[in-house]
Amino acid sequence: MNQKSPPQVTAPTHYFTVLLSANRRGARRAREHTVRQLGCWGVPYEAAAHVVAELASNAVLHGRVTGRDFRLRLKLYADDGVLRVEVTDARGDRIPQPRDPVADDAESGRGLRIIEAYAERWGVEAAPAGGKTVWAEVAPDLGDA
Repeated sequence: MNQKSPPQVTAPTHYFTVLLSANRRGARRAREHTVRQLGCWGVPYEAAAHVVAELASNAVLHGRVTGRDFRLRLKLYADDGVLRVEVTDARGDRIPQPRDPVADDAESGRGLRIIEAYAERWGVEAAPAGGKTVWAEVAPDLGDA
């Protein structure tokens, strides 16, 4: 009997997107939406919640343009369980860059280190209307359930 191998899945099996106000409340709601949505999907969410909290906070602090919102997207790929988190803001001119080591008593500058600690990889892409999308891919971690 000649069996074909199953097609490789390249599209996300679960997808969620929401537009949020570019303020502290919007950043907090991004994390809340993530926890709730991943819970509905039955996916461990601790690492993803940290990543979303940091990306949303950065969108509000560094990517805010008066009158423009930011977008949160979650894409879950069933073939390998990777969750792609995307946060799109209005400031394409402010691209995050890895920084030099941060002093222990510094009040800022740890954001990308948080992303690097929880994400397998991350990056930045241009978005429409002069914005940018900062994305991070979080591998499944059964210890977070």
